[in-house]
Amino acid sequence: MNDGNGMSDDCAIIYSDAYQKYELSPWHPMKPVRLLLTAELIRAYGLTGSEDGNATVRVLEPRQATDAELALVHDKAYIEKVRELSVPGARDADGMSWGLGTGDNPIFEDMHEASATIAGGALAAAEAIMAGELAHVFHFGGGLHHAHRARASGFCVYNDVAIAAASLKQQHDARVLYLDFDAHHGDGVQERFYDDPRVMTVSFHESGRHLFPGSGFTGQIGEGEGEGYAVNLPLEPGTTDEIFLKAYDDLVPPLARAFAPDIIITQNGCDAHWDDPLTHLALTVSGFQELARRQHRLAHEVCGGRWLASGGGGYQAFSVVPRAWTAHTAAMAQVELEEELPEGWRRLCRERSGAEAPRYLTRDDQPPAIDRATLDRAHDAAAAATMEIKQTVFPILEAG
Repeated sequence: MNDGNGMSDDCAIIYSDAYQKYELSPWHPMKPVRLLLTAELIRAYGLTGSEDGNATVRVLEPRQATDAELALVHDKAYIEKVRELSVPGARDADGMSWGLGTGDNPIFEDMHEASATIAGGALAAAEAIMAGELAHVFHFGGGLHHAHRARASGFCVYNDVAIAAASLKQQHDARVLYLDFDAHHGDGVQERFYDDPRVMTVSFHESGRHLFPGSGFTGQIGEGEGEGYAVNLPLEPGTTDEIFLKAYDDLVPPLARAFAPDIIITQNGCDAHWDDPLTHLALTVSGFQELARRQHRLAHEVCGGRWLASGGGGYQAFSVVPRAWTAHTAAMAQVELEEELPEGWRRLCRERSGAEAPRYLTRDDQPPAIDRATLDRAHDAAAAATMEIKQTVFPILEAG
């Protein structure tokens, strides 16, 4: 499983075209084509196979989660309501009290099956890792971290990452470190494990003062036996790669060493990109790739390489998401990719988008100039939040 440097190259993606059925509406900002284009770009680079039959990255198929597995996180009545609203002709009004039939979460045909398949993909990834078949799996179709116990929220029906974490705890008595790097706070996962000391949730996100879901402040550190096991770093608009990675280095490795997980689950939404239409942070594809490299090293340091990565947000479906998640896959597999994107993929992207396709993986991907005052606010906010976490959370972990 390990190469000469102690780093594993046994990794996989998990994807199926069945994920294209998770289409909230034709006009919704979370477009399933971003997953197809990601899978196709990974394939076009030869990561999942080439003419000689060699593959650096395996491809796994998802399965559908059972009701019992969904019930590790969601109320049975909610699961039944999702199933009821999945049939043709269901009325939006029938789901409003469950967060379904809203602008963010419209109901759609086969909603239960599509959502349960994404949850099952996370479970299949977790099972392969814990069985020792693979060290790392990237489930970029997942990361639906806003779904709550009995309510859909933020484009998320079933919370696949929380379900995977709950299953790992139930089936393997695993200590799970959950790291969330989406621009939006991972509120649904935090809620599920807020009093649980065996699942630590760490979320880096744009501050709830500016962005949905309006939560994830530094004072939210868990409760009861889980006090100290929820960590939140709210970030200001204009946060760059440098600011983000500095905060990661200051917080995540020491938290992981203190917690000593059996497996790491990461949520790698790429809506923190400077060109994302729904958020206000300023990361780049190069920054996302470097973040993935850091996660890879951390997994090998603290938990034998066991790392389940997921996708999440990302609303530039053609120009950003496939590049960011392909760069992540390359970092996970420890391979270097050519900067110029394969022409066959660019042609597919043009056909699907009706616009010019990006040319490079990471080159020329810098944000427009950010004024000094914005940069200073972003830097100072991240530094202050990091210091507060060190003063409040670290002592609890050290005492434990």
